[in-house]
Amino acid sequence: MGLSADRASGAFFLLLGLVLYFLVIPSYVERVEGGNLSPDTMPNLISIVIAVSGAFLMLKPTGHRTQRPHVFAITGAYVAVLAGGIYAMSLFGFEYVAPPLALAIMWMIGERRPAWLAAGVIVMPALIWFLVTYALGRALP
Repeated sequence: MGLSADRASGAFFLLLGLVLYFLVIPSYVERVEGGNLSPDTMPNLISIVIAVSGAFLMLKPTGHRTQRPHVFAITGAYVAVLAGGIYAMSLFGFEYVAPPLALAIMWMIGERRPAWLAAGVIVMPALIWFLVTYALGRALP
């Protein structure tokens, strides 16, 4: 069992998930009374998924080869669009930024079917807004 990029990144994500679960989430998520879900439910679940996925990647690395440099540039463009969208949400709010951000990401990945674009631009932001606002009782930016 030699060291490979998959094993190294798997170890990183295993440790990240454990640090999130045991240190970060308990320190930074406040307990509140009321609501259907505890505020730490989703972050804890996601940190467990990250840790388990990292462990699986360490135990059974893939046979994939390293991608060409232009693929990394495309990934950087996705990250830049997402970072800009998150910043724009802090300025203008979720309701105004989420639909154009979803459209931009879907367009960048090559989605052109009108029904899927409508679902991603209209249905998903509305569903996220509804779930966060009403089911979790939290305000979106």
